[in-house]
Amino acid sequence: MAESIHVSEEELRKIELKKYEKNYSEAGLWDKIRHQAAAIGVRLIYEALQLYYVTKAPHCPSMVKAGIYGALGYLISPIDLIADLIPGIGYTDDAAVIALALVLAQAYITDSIRQQAKDRIAQFLGEEYVSNLA
Repeated sequence: MAESIHVSEEELRKIELKKYEKNYSEAGLWDKIRHQAAAIGVRLIYEALQLYYVTKAPHCPSMVKAGIYGALGYLISPIDLIADLIPGIGYTDDAAVIALALVLAQAYITDSIRQQAKDRIAQFLGEEYVSNLA
């Protein structure tokens, strides 16, 4: 079960997000969401989309954007701590990295950015998936 899997803080520190920046592209992000939505899960997609939209905001500093690009690149990359193809736990490490980037970007995530992420989920997956997102 996903609840029993834990990515330690030490393991997270070992992940060099800078090297994953090169894996990030808008096309890669959209492709990953389109083809892996069921495995990734709506919550993780919502968090990734918030990060995506915060990078488009003029008030987001370059250093924060760099961290976000690294986290999104890690999500897109097929090379992970825990292989994405493992059912139930494959995106645990990706979720931890995205959560770390959310902490980095939290001061720049506005209600407008949250709404943009929800609108995109509604467009991709349908309105019913948005109602459970905070």
